Amino acid sequence: MTQARSPKLWSWFVVAGLAWTVGYFYNARYGGSLSWLRAMYEKKTAIAAQVDAPKRLLIAGGSGAHYTINSDVLTEALDVPVVNLGLDGPVGLNAILTTVLEKVRPGDVVLLIPEYQILLDEDGIGDRTAPFALALGRPRLGNVPPKELVQATLLLGVPTLREVVKSGWDLLEEGRLTGYYDDPLTERGDPTKTKPRTGQWWQMRFDKPISDHAAAKIRQFKAEVEEKGGTLVLSLPWVYADREEETLENVRETADVLESIAPTIYDRETLNLQTDSSLFADTHYHLLPEARVLRSRQIIRQFGNQ
Repeated sequence: MTQARSPKLWSWFVVAGLAWTVGYFYNARYGGSLSWLRAMYEKKTAIAAQVDAPKRLLIAGGSGAHYTINSDVLTEALDVPVVNLGLDGPVGLNAILTTVLEKVRPGDVVLLIPEYQILLDEDGIGDRTAPFALALGRPRLGNVPPKELVQATLLLGVPTLREVVKSGWDLLEEGRLTGYYDDPLTERGDPTKTKPRTGQWWQMRFDKPISDHAAAKIRQFKAEVEEKGGTLVLSLPWVYADREEETLENVRETADVLESIAPTIYDRETLNLQTDSSLFADTHYHLLPEARVLRSRQIIRQFGNQ
């Protein structure tokens, strides 16, 4: 009787490699939440490349930029083509600014509208910086430390149970996979769907001002934009928040720092802190369609005062 042979070591590597590849395809190319974010970025990149004009207005930031403006309203009033390049806050300030800078042409105006989570972050690296960079095939995007990058690489091939279950329900209920950023985009990069809120509202508070890293990074970004022949304008975001004294003090200090870097537009009275939750969709930064028009009209007035 012959003894069964144990599998050779190389065969385990082959199986592990195949499993990782399947997981990577799901996470980064089609199915997982990261895949929809990557696809949205690539669509916006293509839109920016197609807009050929002596001057463009590029809207930059996280989802608090993506879901808060109406590019058609801005384009008509300002008589300049607008491209919404808003991405996702957890991608991090480092990666967001790098990807926007790559699209700047001479004559462009970049309007950066960063959420406070981006402004308060101490190193510009978010939860999705490394996975996003790897999904794009650009591992150095965002200056992620090597150890964190290795960990993200391994995890990129491992779908979470939550996402797999969600995908299963998608296939059963809709016959296709869906994701948070799977919206079709307008020809200017705006979203075409509104996400409903399911939880109870609460007002945000901010216990510190802009971080030194964020201030330095935005200052560097301004210089880089100007080197390419562009202009940087900053804006405080609209956010559903409590106007209690500590928050007001930290937002005022943040505004002062931003104004020392580049022209900064915001309502001096409210500091863009909104107390009406009916303006917002699913998060404290994402606006309903009618509120996006209001926000865009505010930007138009403030640009006229520059």
